[in-house]
Amino acid sequence: MARRLYTLLYCLLLPVFIARLWWRGRANPGYRQRIRERFGFLPHRPQPGGLWVHAVSVGETLAAAPFIRRFLSENPGVPVIITSTTPTGSEQVKRMFGERVFHMYLPYDVPSFIRRFLQAIRPGTLMIMETELWPNLLHECQQAKVPVVLANARLSERSARGYQRVAALTRPMLHSLSTVAAQNPDDGQRFVRLGLPMNRLSVTGSIKFDITVPNDLNGDALREQWGADRPVLALASSHPDEDEQLLDLYRPLADAVPGLLMLLIPRHPERFEAVTNAARSRQLKVQRRTSGEATRETQVYVADTMGEMLKLLASTDVVVMGGSLINHGGHNPIEPAALGKATLIGPHYFNFASIVDELAEAGGMGTCTSVPALQEEIVRLLNDQAAREAMGQKGLEVVENNRGAVTQLLALVKEQLAG
Repeated sequence: MARRLYTLLYCLLLPVFIARLWWRGRANPGYRQRIRERFGFLPHRPQPGGLWVHAVSVGETLAAAPFIRRFLSENPGVPVIITSTTPTGSEQVKRMFGERVFHMYLPYDVPSFIRRFLQAIRPGTLMIMETELWPNLLHECQQAKVPVVLANARLSERSARGYQRVAALTRPMLHSLSTVAAQNPDDGQRFVRLGLPMNRLSVTGSIKFDITVPNDLNGDALREQWGADRPVLALASSHPDEDEQLLDLYRPLADAVPGLLMLLIPRHPERFEAVTNAARSRQLKVQRRTSGEATRETQVYVADTMGEMLKLLASTDVVVMGGSLINHGGHNPIEPAALGKATLIGPHYFNFASIVDELAEAGGMGTCTSVPALQEEIVRLLNDQAAREAMGQKGLEVVENNRGAVTQLLALVKEQLAG
């Protein structure tokens, strides 16, 4: 009954969802393309029995990448279908995997759309990244006898309380899952408390620790543009109001750290122009990555490209993780840690609480409860090379000590495919 009421409400809101796509298409035309796929009409017909990976957007795609690469190399005859919901996620899939995988948008969560999709791709197993749970998607997979693995699963206390409020929907969804591969025991127990059968829980760790850093990766080319001796501060994966907070600190930071370059890396491409204008409105000298090379006079560098996070972070001295200066929950701090970069995070990091806590306890990351505290830590680290290097080394050690989740997840997925 709860799922039927959900479906009725969802269908009533469908015109709003479509209008929202059109609205977002003003800034990113990709939202207005391939709309038929969102109703289950697909351009591809892969061979049946493949692995379907749902990675909602860029972050989930990047997290899944080490697993997908290894699965492709070990199972060359098994088709891999990747779905996402955003055009930036789609672009990331194409950039990383090209024609090696099939990419489609996930249909809206309406039973007939999901059934049409399943009949077209006929998957052997669905692997959902993190906690992207949809009632009709899981129900239709169960009806079609498609095993579902929830991979790299995380569930904060805050999210668990939200799911508990709709327990009539949550419990059937969790019973539709074949396996939950949780990032840590605390996350796993939250799933169990919400109704997941205990025998379907595995604690594998976070596959984000299995990040691959290319051997030839370095930031020397960018630093030569900016001035190799300049201190560089990055704000990675930023959201509205975060770039502005850091830009307001630029002048006092530059007074304490002469020659400072601030590198801003917005999370979403539709914000590139707004971030650039925010810097200009503060009378700062701005350069966008796609508009030519920066100079020693550049004060703010806006990274208006996608898929270059590691290259950009490799060129920095200190990284501030976005999503943490506002009540968003933070973004993955493993990338700068894997590069051995001194990393700071604001007070709102509940999406990555266990990872941040482990890094912080080891001395591989700094947590800042306020903007003044963040400013103080930035100045300290930028003026103390030894402290930066020590923090970066400790963070790198945490990453190395936590590798191995991909191997465990691969075994779980192969078991479901074989079954």
